[in-house]
Amino acid sequence: MTEVSVARPEPAADLSSGPLPAEALEGRADEAVLPRHVAIIMDGNRRWARLRAAPEAEGHAAGVEAIRPILRHSVKRGIEVLSLYAFSRENWSRSEGEVRTLFSLLESAIRDETPELVRQGVRVQILGRMGELPEATRRSIGEALEATVGGDRMTLNVAFNYSGRCEIVDAARQALADGLGSEQLDEAAIARRLYTGDLPDPDLLIRTGGDQRVSNFLIWQAAYAELYFCEELWPDFGPDSLDAALEEYSRRTRRFGR
Repeated sequence: MTEVSVARPEPAADLSSGPLPAEALEGRADEAVLPRHVAIIMDGNRRWARLRAAPEAEGHAAGVEAIRPILRHSVKRGIEVLSLYAFSRENWSRSEGEVRTLFSLLESAIRDETPELVRQGVRVQILGRMGELPEATRRSIGEALEATVGGDRMTLNVAFNYSGRCEIVDAARQALADGLGSEQLDEAAIARRLYTGDLPDPDLLIRTGGDQRVSNFLIWQAAYAELYFCEELWPDFGPDSLDAALEEYSRRTRRFGR
């Protein structure tokens, strides 16, 4: 067989998130196997309520309560970034009452939890098109973002009014606004302009509720994330459930196409 010379393209960006920084490893015995960035699609609130013959609003409220122990446990385990899918742009198609409930729960949760987030050293970021949200919601969120800006133990990303495709469009628009020409537009240029531009990509993406799809969540960043699907509905997903996902992650071998 005649050997053919193959010209290799420019190397793609490094898809691995890399090792944890030294300061994040203090006191951790399992730094070699834990993900830096965990993303969660919190699915199943409405089904949880229906199983209990309760209003859907109770399911959403239970879902908000379920965030607290997961957040605390993530800080305890030394996870660097936690991203939660709270409200997609597609969720606007739900009933007006349900949308109002979701917004009210978000505002009250952020307002009530801000002191605890500050105490734990958690920095809050919102992923999504903030300009499309009601003024009262933007104000509540803005106050929390300002109060937690000094957090250095973990970053909590709350994806609200979020769409992965819209995020890529927004990044491309920002690149154009920054004056980039076509020859300057590459993966790194887009990645820097994503909502998560200063963060490592997710290593582990968890979806509760049994469905096995990513639903337009972090579709650029999660290109090489390990996927973990479980049957538990989100309000029932606790620290032990998170540990099970982390244990499964530790058993996988990530090659990033190499």
